[in-house]
Amino acid sequence: MPSWRPPGYRRLPRWGKILYALAGVAVLVAVGVIGGSTVGKPDTCHDGIEKTGGECIGVDGAGYDFGTPEISAVAKAIAAENNRIAKQPHVTVAMMLPLQSDMPALRRQMRSDLQGAYLGQRQANSGEGQVPKIRLVLANPGRNYGHQDQVVSTLLDMAHSDKDKLRAVTGFNLTLETTEKAVERLTENGVPVLASRISGDGIANVDGKNQRFPGLARIIPTNGNAARALANFNGARGREDARTVLVYDTRPDAYDESLARAFRGIKETGPAGPDDMSFTSPGIDEPGSTGSQFEQIANNICGSAADTVYFAGRTLHLRIFALTLARQTCANRHFTLVSGSDAASLRQAMSEKDWAQLRGEDGRAKVTVQYAAPAHPAAWNTELAAWTKRFKATHHREPTANELPQYLAEPKAALDALDDLIRSTGKAGTDLGSIPNLEDSRTMLVYDGLVTIGTALHEVQGKDAEQAPSLADVGQEWSKLQSVHRVRGTSGLICLTNGGNPYDKPVAVVELNPGQGVRGALKFVGLGWPTGKEQPKNCVIPSGTS
Repeated sequence: MPSWRPPGYRRLPRWGKILYALAGVAVLVAVGVIGGSTVGKPDTCHDGIEKTGGECIGVDGAGYDFGTPEISAVAKAIAAENNRIAKQPHVTVAMMLPLQSDMPALRRQMRSDLQGAYLGQRQANSGEGQVPKIRLVLANPGRNYGHQDQVVSTLLDMAHSDKDKLRAVTGFNLTLETTEKAVERLTENGVPVLASRISGDGIANVDGKNQRFPGLARIIPTNGNAARALANFNGARGREDARTVLVYDTRPDAYDESLARAFRGIKETGPAGPDDMSFTSPGIDEPGSTGSQFEQIANNICGSAADTVYFAGRTLHLRIFALTLARQTCANRHFTLVSGSDAASLRQAMSEKDWAQLRGEDGRAKVTVQYAAPAHPAAWNTELAAWTKRFKATHHREPTANELPQYLAEPKAALDALDDLIRSTGKAGTDLGSIPNLEDSRTMLVYDGLVTIGTALHEVQGKDAEQAPSLADVGQEWSKLQSVHRVRGTSGLICLTNGGNPYDKPVAVVELNPGQGVRGALKFVGLGWPTGKEQPKNCVIPSGTS
């Protein structure tokens, strides 16, 4: 028997039922009731961290790892230190750098950076009665700083918050247009920035001129200074035109452009050598067609007399080019590739197969990569041993402690203190995800950055421990950190000019040599000085520099 139907009832066709159901869903969406959630509420990864384009963007100081397990332990260690100093007078410092990646090597680099940040925070917070303490927060702007605008807005709010009292932003590990925009917006709004790892000349104030980035300080030499330091170190070999060639990336990239410009600025001698050779990559960590481009470039270099190649490109492409050049049969010639600070990450990306290819069938190195590292843990012991040997040869006795040069002895003492801190941290059971490896310079540079910020904060604090220093006080303090107030960094003495630039900061000239073993060696070979000579006593900056 058919069931009862109201008067005028007509059975809807199937498509009508579908439309009716969709209309019902639309009504529910309109009133904001689907699964108990509110329409318009942003998707989140964690409290205060928004999910934007598949990335977790925002600022956190409570131990969140942004979905990157490699940094989980060190993020929790930073949170524990924040809790330890929470009831003492403190200000906030933000560590801004991309904190997510699909590439294991990049995630390990993030861990190295954050290990340096934690250790620097601990060092800055040591000392009874030394205030303000540093509360450290992690700021993830996304891959290649793609969402920096969102994060900078949060940091500006924190800078003007009586609760957060943000007084400096550090980090910045990539020289990109987006990085430049972030630094520019922060500084034009009065927030001091200390850049620990960007080497591009475009994100720097020009000494003696109006400051484009008021309140910016840097502790790493620019690409221009690093190129001069390399040229000074290599002497005639790196200046002989016929034996040198520049290979550069044409993709718009502030680091690559700055490095190419710096290499072109090296004054060369003798007959003309091969013209510059270009390639085009699709992105920082994308190979694209660079392999085939490099085959042609390597062939052309083989047809010239060049054996020193200045390479202005990112680490991924440097690796591909080095392996391509090693495959050439150029009458068994040996090549030296010279590059900038980004190459400090190259060793982590090398496989045993890569090392074997650089070595060649006869076991001898076909290609050696040389670069200007911002720091290396072997620098100070090696240089002090060489200096002491020369002293003994002329004085026929051991030098006293007071006779040792400050530019070597003081950084060595700073590095010894960092080594002690790493050991004590381990003994205390603090997990940092791994034992910090200082060879890639990341941990050392970021550590020096936090120590420099801590020095500035303590210098401007004054007698009123309860009153946090102002943003302007901190920004104006950078240029005071010289001479008597120099910072003893593990990467060298940090003496800042009026433009916030490190005066004559040395670079560690490092060679990645395939050697004879299964894996190659990263060897410190000497210090390079941008001015051609060591920093003056007490790091007194000569007049006319700024």
